Amino acid sequence: PGAEHGLKFDTPVAVWNEALPLGNGMLGALLWGNGGPVRLSLDRADLWDLRPVPEFHSEEYSFDRMQRWHEEGRVNDLVRLYEAPYNRPAPTKIPAGRIEIEWTDKPQFQDTSLSLAEAIASMRFTNGDHLRVFIHATEPIGMMGLHSASAPTIRLVAPPFSGKVNQPAKGAITAGDLAQLGYAAPEERYGDDWSSYLQQGAEGFRFAVFVAWRKRENGWEAAWSIASSFEKGDPLEIARRRVTEALEKQYDGMLRSHQEWWRRFWNQSSVSLPNHTLERQWYLEQYKFRSASSRGAPPITLQAVWTADNGGLPPWKGDYHHDLNTELSYWPCYSGNHLEEGLSYLDWLWKTRDTAFAWTKRFFQKPGLNVPMTADLRGNQIGGWRQYTHSATTAAWLSHHFYLHWKFSGDREFLKERAYPYLRDASEFIIAFTAQKDQNGKRQHPLSASPEINDNKPSAWFSTITNYDLALDRWLLTATAELAKELGRDKEAARWRKAASEFPDFSKSDEGGLLIAVDYPLKVSHRHFSHLMAIHPLGLIDLEDGAEAKRTIAASLADLDRLGSDQWCGYSFSWLANMAARAHDGEKAERALEIFATA
Repeated sequence: PGAEHGLKFDTPVAVWNEALPLGNGMLGALLWGNGGPVRLSLDRADLWDLRPVPEFHSEEYSFDRMQRWHEEGRVNDLVRLYEAPYNRPAPTKIPAGRIEIEWTDKPQFQDTSLSLAEAIASMRFTNGDHLRVFIHATEPIGMMGLHSASAPTIRLVAPPFSGKVNQPAKGAITAGDLAQLGYAAPEERYGDDWSSYLQQGAEGFRFAVFVAWRKRENGWEAAWSIASSFEKGDPLEIARRRVTEALEKQYDGMLRSHQEWWRRFWNQSSVSLPNHTLERQWYLEQYKFRSASSRGAPPITLQAVWTADNGGLPPWKGDYHHDLNTELSYWPCYSGNHLEEGLSYLDWLWKTRDTAFAWTKRFFQKPGLNVPMTADLRGNQIGGWRQYTHSATTAAWLSHHFYLHWKFSGDREFLKERAYPYLRDASEFIIAFTAQKDQNGKRQHPLSASPEINDNKPSAWFSTITNYDLALDRWLLTATAELAKELGRDKEAARWRKAASEFPDFSKSDEGGLLIAVDYPLKVSHRHFSHLMAIHPLGLIDLEDGAEAKRTIAASLADLDRLGSDQWCGYSFSWLANMAARAHDGEKAERALEIFATA
């Protein structure tokens, strides 16, 4: 990427969520402010409050009871057991705090910029002072280089976990103050050229932040690190040692290996487009993806390694949402040729399989594998809108990423040891869950939904299988059969194909467009296109399949055009672009992406 692909602002960034993002999958930082002070919001991917949800280990907690209460109209009980726990402060992702830099002469802000090629954020001042910041591509270290004649004041600001609660939670979106977590004040220590704090969290969890600085020939250098008790040893000592070693290598020494890694990253893929807005957005998204994902680190959460720095808990707990948020975050790794970064997601899903198996057995009382749609760092169910957090097809969509990694990598060991076993176990669950058949002998879901149609109202559950669930069921079993055949397991492949053939056809309108469910069209503009999963990403309805498929795709996209984009989110436009590309409508795809990039 060139300079034109990056970010540059001639006015100061005044809020954390418009800041310049830096990251390496494990550590994250946001550069903002105007010099009075410069703020560097800090984060680490494994900083979590992992207090368990007791309701989800109670005797009441089961799918059968959820279905029975729904049929009996016991909405208050459903909300109490399955949704209300999500409105408590914990479990939740938590931030790491902030570094603030200030000068006694208060230099005047000039501009701030982000170089994608080098993954360096900078801030310049009218007196010639210049701050450059990066998080090392592979080491858990952040570095600052300050060209300045005057000595800066560098201070750590711990998150306000202790103290008075001024803003209590008002739900999952307006989550309220961090102080609701009730932690003790951090243990802060200072020296002439260093500062640190050690924070005690919940369930024995601890983390530490250490920053130190040195005078150099043309100014100052600083390094920081964050360590957690998930690492072996004392977090404060681990962070201190890392910072000491980084400062011994000096800013330039750390920069060289950082730049070399990013050169290799950018050499793995590129685009050249006549539409420079789209070209720039592609480079921004590839940069953001790698900054948030690295093998060996936890996968991308809702805010990734940039947890809210506003004194509050992150919206929606900053958790793992498997109703499109994690899935769409990893789409860039395949055509972008960054499968290694994509494996951070698949490694975590594999590592948390035992948790998912146990939850599937406890809640659904069925064999096989399903996964909670909202999950904490360990993959535990943490609740929320019942129709989606307890969906039967979450593991099916997650299986799609195991399938894509196999298709893009051709790695037969991965196929045998990871992809096929994951899809097989998810298929075992779907076969058991859909054992009940209708009068036509077609498999059905006891309860079926389509994210997030009708939100969490009782009407969000449909009496017939939704096109969302149906697409995932049919795709999963068909793909599992494909992988079984690839491995020479023909008897198993025949079983999966037979089960796939036992599902009904997709529900369509008279014009041929996909409905939400039988006789239920999309009635208003909606942020989710979950009813169109069969078109994209699953490709079950493909333009090359003939006139009927072409008619279905055209009518489905026409419905979206007719209802408009009033209630869309950013991802809605990018998803539309993917579907338009599958329809061979490059102009529609271009328009959708241009709106996404500029709105």
